[in-house]
Amino acid sequence: MPLSVVILAAGQGKRMKSDLPKVLQPLAGRPLLKHVIDTARELEATDVHVVYGHGGERVREMLGRDNVAWALQAEQLGTGHAVQQAMPGVPDDHLVLVLYGDVPLVQSSTLRRLLDAAATGDALAILSVRMRDPTGYGRIVRDRAGNVARIVEHKDANQKERAIDEVNTGLMAASARRLREWLGRLRNDNAQGEYYLTDVVVMAARAGLKVNAVLAEREDEVLGVNDKVQLAEVEAVYRRRRARELMLQGVTLVDPDRFDARGPVHVGHDVYIDVNVLLEGTVRIGNRVRIGPNVVVRNCDIGDDVEILPNCVFDGAKIGARAIVGPFARLRPDAVLGDEVHVGNFVEIKKAELKRGAKANHLTYLGDATIGARVNVGAGTITCNYDGANKWHTEIGEGAFIGSGTMLVAPVTVGPEATIGAGSTITRDAPDGKLTLERSKQTTVDGWQRPVKKQPKG
Repeated sequence: MPLSVVILAAGQGKRMKSDLPKVLQPLAGRPLLKHVIDTARELEATDVHVVYGHGGERVREMLGRDNVAWALQAEQLGTGHAVQQAMPGVPDDHLVLVLYGDVPLVQSSTLRRLLDAAATGDALAILSVRMRDPTGYGRIVRDRAGNVARIVEHKDANQKERAIDEVNTGLMAASARRLREWLGRLRNDNAQGEYYLTDVVVMAARAGLKVNAVLAEREDEVLGVNDKVQLAEVEAVYRRRRARELMLQGVTLVDPDRFDARGPVHVGHDVYIDVNVLLEGTVRIGNRVRIGPNVVVRNCDIGDDVEILPNCVFDGAKIGARAIVGPFARLRPDAVLGDEVHVGNFVEIKKAELKRGAKANHLTYLGDATIGARVNVGAGTITCNYDGANKWHTEIGEGAFIGSGTMLVAPVTVGPEATIGAGSTITRDAPDGKLTLERSKQTTVDGWQRPVKKQPKG
């Protein structure tokens, strides 16, 4: 049976005390609603309908690329009324799954069990959970045979009903044809004066249909978010879940409670991650990589046997095998480090490639540059790539040596095996294999020989 998913996301979220609509509040760097949409996509739904209301244009603006159908709930008249707004776009032969934009942690495996319980079209399936403190949740009321008879909202429940610990999560699945019929018969004669979606349970039971309550395995999977305290609680659950996933893949996390992954992470074996590491976006980590404490990695590709020392920030970079980076290094978008490159403390690299074995170990900025293999860049070197209006490129040939405190004023080329004297400001191309320096004027010294290391005696 084809599947249509309806996500209720029209709530104002007054308890958030925020100008940002509740469903746009961030969880692991993405809006709450985005998590729910992504989970719906995992189910291979034919259509995803989002019912929006408060701050709706802002919601559509932020999530408009997700290719969902939007349905406006102009008046907040209850969950049943909200689902009605989406039903005109749902064919009768579809199975309907109702999700909530502020319940972001439910897993696709749980939802598949829920869908299986309603797959015949002659049953209503609801997702329930047992809670230590069910205050505020609708209770699942069963008859003497244990069948689900109805759901009573907390405000309408009597003392005996409030003692029930099995509660309704609000998530349900049913055939579109039957759901449409039930929604048309809803009434609002209750304490809230709203059209409750949960009232369809009584209608299904009275029609002789089986009402299947599928029990969620964990309470934290169905936590809703209504204020910043609950948002932090959900964030902590998400963080622990991601840490557990990576540890089961063989990653060593020194302290799982001080690790945060906010996007897809692909890892090799024997990866070691120290405390306070944040992974954002899509991150690929090779085999035997070691990441030190207090490191931020965003949308990066890290090769085998790389060592990342403490307090580094990487964004949109690619790091080759056996490279050593840090501490306190910053790699900005389009930084590419080849194999066995060394980048040290307080070095910043942007839109620059360092080829195999190149080194920039101290206090250096390399932007819009190509650094050849085995180049040594001395401390305090800067590629002066910006003239106030345009960016220009610096080319440093293989085996060149750049002395400390050098300013390379782009566009400029330093030839292979060239040496630049310390403290120079290079404004013209430096020839291959020669010493070029500038004190009061730029000078090229013919016949100069680069110093060689003394060989140990004996």
